[in-house]
Amino acid sequence: MPLLAVLALGVTQIIGYGTLYYSFSILAPDMAIHFAWPSEWVFGALSAALLAGGLTAPWLGVMFDRVGAGRVMTIGSLAAAAALTACAFAPNKAVYVVALVAVEVAANLVQYGAAFALLVQIRPQVASRSITYLTLIAGFASTIFWPITTALHAYLSWQNVYLIFAVLNLVICAPIHEWLSRGRRRMRRTAPAPTDAPHVDGNLPLGRRRLGFAIMVAGFSLMSLVSSAMLVHLVPLLSGLGLGATAALVGTLFGPSQVGSRLINMVFGKNLPALHLAVIAAMLIPGGVVVLLLSAPSVPGAMAFSVIFGMGNGLFSIVTGTLPLQLFGSDGYGKLQGKIMAARLILSAVAPFVLAFAMKNLGVTSSLGITAALGGLSIVALISIATLR
Repeated sequence: MPLLAVLALGVTQIIGYGTLYYSFSILAPDMAIHFAWPSEWVFGALSAALLAGGLTAPWLGVMFDRVGAGRVMTIGSLAAAAALTACAFAPNKAVYVVALVAVEVAANLVQYGAAFALLVQIRPQVASRSITYLTLIAGFASTIFWPITTALHAYLSWQNVYLIFAVLNLVICAPIHEWLSRGRRRMRRTAPAPTDAPHVDGNLPLGRRRLGFAIMVAGFSLMSLVSSAMLVHLVPLLSGLGLGATAALVGTLFGPSQVGSRLINMVFGKNLPALHLAVIAAMLIPGGVVVLLLSAPSVPGAMAFSVIFGMGNGLFSIVTGTLPLQLFGSDGYGKLQGKIMAARLILSAVAPFVLAFAMKNLGVTSSLGITAALGGLSIVALISIATLR
């Protein structure tokens, strides 16, 4: 395993997710005040930005293969710094929304999809283990950046916090990505002939790969829908079930459970096929929702939900990188990641609105039941991939 590459990418993933994603929820209320917007409009702008990012993802995936993921990530770090700066200096709402869209597009250039593609390009034979280690390190992004953002915001405006985050992307992430890119280019210059170049063959028959990819993306998209909808509406969901006071407790258990599941997989799941791990993740995510639905208003039930749901999300991050590699191989991996990113981001942008509509018109209990059922379909989808092999 390319240990230095994994450690370096771990640093940039923590900064990338911390500055471009996790910080937003803390700074959003002040952004709303600054632009005289209701808070929901600010989050609506984020959803629009995520949707725009999802629409550009397939093209970005092609770029990972064509020019190299390391070079794309270098450009992405520079773009992230510029976009955060543009947000900080936005004179009006329109410029702010355009800058926020730029932030989310830049995020696609530097976060998991790009990092997974780079690890596959560096050493495809051990990329699955490298991805597992990387997600373990990057799992601490929220743990590190939520308190950092809160502490900075206690003394600085949201604009100044974004300027500091722009400097982190420019001074730390961009040089690391450029170093990894140069190393990758040196490897390509000294690599053997294309027929002898290292690669990983997928274990899905060639004639069934189109169908297999569609089923896999459907499974991932359903998991992403359940995950994003639940996380965005966690507090109102718990309140609707009579558990509003436990929201903080649930939040403290979710992050460590994500990291814990990745650590367990790293230690005990070395020989577990990626498809099996994907099915386990698909069972845990809706399984946690079912536990919450059946146990409410029990506090221990809500805690169990947080642990199960968090473990499922932790494994989900791993399998979005390892399962495409196992099924389809390393050739064209960046393009595949681009398509997967697109489906996930589009549903992540739409899911909160859909669940909010369902809660208002159907009630919390019925909405949770439908959400769990949609998650159950992801289990069926991923299990069905085994029949194609």
